Amino acid sequence: MDKVLNFMSFRRFSLIFASMLFALAVAIFPAKSESEKLKIVATTGMIADAASRIGGDLVEVTALMGPGVDPHSYRQTRSDIVAMTRADLVLWHGLYLEAQMEEFLGKLSKTRKVVAVAETLPETLLIGHDDYEDKKDPHIWMDPELWSKVMPAISVALTSVQPESEAVFTANAEQFQKELDELADYGQQALSTVQPESRFLVTAHDAFNYFGLAHDFEVIGIQGISTESEAGINRMSELVDLLVDRQVGAVFVESSVSDRNIRALIEGAAARGHEVKIGGELFSDAMGVPGSYEGTYLGMLDHNFTTITSALGGDVPAKGMSGMLSPES
Repeated sequence: MDKVLNFMSFRRFSLIFASMLFALAVAIFPAKSESEKLKIVATTGMIADAASRIGGDLVEVTALMGPGVDPHSYRQTRSDIVAMTRADLVLWHGLYLEAQMEEFLGKLSKTRKVVAVAETLPETLLIGHDDYEDKKDPHIWMDPELWSKVMPAISVALTSVQPESEAVFTANAEQFQKELDELADYGQQALSTVQPESRFLVTAHDAFNYFGLAHDFEVIGIQGISTESEAGINRMSELVDLLVDRQVGAVFVESSVSDRNIRALIEGAAARGHEVKIGGELFSDAMGVPGSYEGTYLGMLDHNFTTITSALGGDVPAKGMSGMLSPES
């Protein structure tokens, strides 16, 4: 009981402290001058990349979550709070991806322009959540055709805070849309070379359901849609049986999730006399290093499409869609 009370007290203190920082930041930092770039804060790298492409030279974009960061468990830091309270626009994903930040973002929306970009999509395009009956799978960026449908919401959000630049934002969005279409085409062409019996994707958690739906792959995540869920002994045993029965030759680790469970699967299969290799590391909930090709949305998905196709026996260029993948990709 004491532990529960202590936890509740800590949570109340954290919320009060966050509110104090919020109020202090609003009071200290003045509004921007007209000559300054729009200050945009995005929770994930994927949203930040889209805002940068659509905003172009008119925006300065900050991503709260960098490479290898898990958005499911991420909590705002003091510097995050200051950045968001100074921003002209805050873009977050929604669909319960940033579960630990929702309460703060709700409060922030009372004084700042805050947009949950993925929640602008029609529910008919979304997949149900395995763990929560009233939630949807948030990993929509795994399908570039679906992700492209979020771009109008970002363009509209930028226009709402700087209406005089609407034509620029629209033109940039149209150019980015063409590149997203090329990415989607590349993914379809590359992955279609994987034989139907090999279209089986095993990863650390269920981040690839939209990928599976778009490319006719059976997708298995050891953990659920949220990395907060845990895989039990029975679950692991079932998955080892599946690897052996289906003669799966490759499984994949993720850049933002521990590889512990994947390696346990490989060891379990080996104990049954079946060899499974790691087909590569995939970007799931975060992009690559900033400044690299893989640190862009196009590079992130190019890497994933190319890595999966190659590991599962398909035909794909070694350096991907544009020949820009790094050698270690």
